[in-house]
Amino acid sequence: MLELDQIFVTAAQMQHLETEIFNQGMPVPALMEKAAGLIAQYIQNHYPLKDYRKISILVGPGHNGGDALVVARELYFAGYELCLFRPLEKLKSLTQSHWDYAQFLGISHTKDLDLFLESHLIIDGLFGFGLTRPITRNLGLLIDELNESGRPIVSIDLPAGLHTDTGEVLGTAIQATESLCLGLWKRAYGQDAATPFLGKVNRLDFGIPSHVIAEALSAKNTIQGIPQGLLQRLLPLGRSPLTHKYKQGHLLLIGGSQTYLGSVLLAALGARATGIGMLTIAVPESLKLLVVAQLPEALVLGCPEDETGAIAQLPSLDFSRYQAVACGCGLTLAGATNLMPDLMPREVPLVLDADALNWLAEEDLEVLQNRHFPTILTPHLGEFKRLFADQIPITADRFQMTQMAAQLTGAIALLKGAKTVIARPDGVTHCVTESTPALARGGSGDVLLGLIGGLLAQHPEAPLEIAAIAAWWHAQAGILAAQAKTVAGVDGVTLAEFLIKVLQQWPTKSA
Repeated sequence: MLELDQIFVTAAQMQHLETEIFNQGMPVPALMEKAAGLIAQYIQNHYPLKDYRKISILVGPGHNGGDALVVARELYFAGYELCLFRPLEKLKSLTQSHWDYAQFLGISHTKDLDLFLESHLIIDGLFGFGLTRPITRNLGLLIDELNESGRPIVSIDLPAGLHTDTGEVLGTAIQATESLCLGLWKRAYGQDAATPFLGKVNRLDFGIPSHVIAEALSAKNTIQGIPQGLLQRLLPLGRSPLTHKYKQGHLLLIGGSQTYLGSVLLAALGARATGIGMLTIAVPESLKLLVVAQLPEALVLGCPEDETGAIAQLPSLDFSRYQAVACGCGLTLAGATNLMPDLMPREVPLVLDADALNWLAEEDLEVLQNRHFPTILTPHLGEFKRLFADQIPITADRFQMTQMAAQLTGAIALLKGAKTVIARPDGVTHCVTESTPALARGGSGDVLLGLIGGLLAQHPEAPLEIAAIAAWWHAQAGILAAQAKTVAGVDGVTLAEFLIKVLQQWPTKSA
C-alpha cells in the first residue's frame, strides 16, 4: 500500500488523477475552492496578519492563477491588504471568473512592479505544475526582478519555471522561500535541480480518494519516499531476547591502503552503528594493528600487499560465512584491480563504492549482469559518469538516470546527491529528500557504505529497502550532527556518532 505522503508523481500522473476525480462528479470549481482554502489557512497560520499585512499575489492564466485568486479573496476577508499582478492578459474561464469577482470586491491590482513589490509577502500563482516551455522575455525579466526583491515568496504547487518531472529550470524560475505542493508530491520535489528554488516545502492534502490512487499508481510506476513502516521494520530498533551474534549478520568489509587508511575505518564505524553481529575487516597487512587498535571488536584480516601499499589478494576465505560483503573504500584502483575479478563471481550480496566502482568503469558491465546475488552500487555523480560513460545520458532527471542504471546492470543503483535516489531493475524506486550540505565532505560516503553493508548482512533478502533506509538514516544523522555541530563541523567520525542518536530519537519521531 502506497503511503500518500511518500508518493512522487509526474505531471501526467497528477493530471490523470485530477481528471478521474472530475469524471466521477467532483466539480472543478469545488476542488479549486478546497485547495485554495487550505493555502489561505496555511498563510494565515504561518504568515500572520500582524507581521505580513501587505501581500502581493502573482496571478497566472490557468488554474494555478485561479487558486491564487481564491486565496486572495479569503485573505481579503481575513483583513490582509492585497495587490494582484497579472502579467498575461488571457485567462482560463474559471480563473477569469475569480478575477472578475476580485475586482467586484475591490481587491487592488497593478501593472506597476515597484508598487507590487511594496509588500511583506509575495504569493506565486503563475504556473504550478505542467509547464513545459521556457520562460523568456518580459516574463523572465519579471521573475528575475521578484527573485532580486528580497521579499519572501510562497509558491503554489511548484515555483514558476520548474519542470514538474525533472525539476529543470525552464529559462528562469521563481526562487521560493516556501513551496506548498498540492495533492501529491510532484517529482520535481525529489530532483536535485529543483532544490535551490523550492525553499521550505510542505504538502497540502486536498483529499484524493485512496482507491483512485491505488487504481492509477503502483510501486513500479511511482517514485516513493521512505515509508515509516519500512523504517520501523528494518532499522535496528530492537532485538529478540533470545538472539545471539551469529543471528545478527556477518559483514566482510574490504578496503584501505597505505594511502587511504581512514576510509575503511569510517566504513567500519558505519557498520558498527547497525549492531552487526560480526564484522570482519580485510586490510593490507601493514595496517592490521592500526585497525585493531581502533576497532577491537572486529576480526581484522591482514592481506598481502603490492608495491603500492594496496591489497594484493585476499587470504583464502569461506564466503559462505558472510551475509554481505562491502568493498571499495580506500582500496585504490590498483587494489580493486587485484581483488575485483575474484570477488565479482562470489555467491554473496555485494555493496560496491569508490574504487570498486572505478574498476567497474573500466570493465564490461557483463560482470554485473552475470551476478546471481544482489549487488548495490553507490556512486556519486562523478563515479556515475565514469561508470556509465555514453550508455546513460546525464540529465536533470536523476530518477530516470538511476532507473536506467539499475536496468542496465541488474543491480540496485543508489545515486548520491542532495536528494539520493535508489532504484531496482524492475523500476521500483525510492528517494531520500531530506539531507544537509554538511554531508558534502570526504568520509561521508565511507560511513554510508558501512551502514548499508551492516544492515544488508542482517537483511540480505531486502537489498533495495536496505539501501533506501540506510541512505535515510545517513541523511538524518547528518542533519542532527549539523544542528549540534554546525554544517562545517560534521566530519566522518562525528557523522558516525550521530547515527545512534537518530535511533534514540525514534520514539519521538514516530509518536
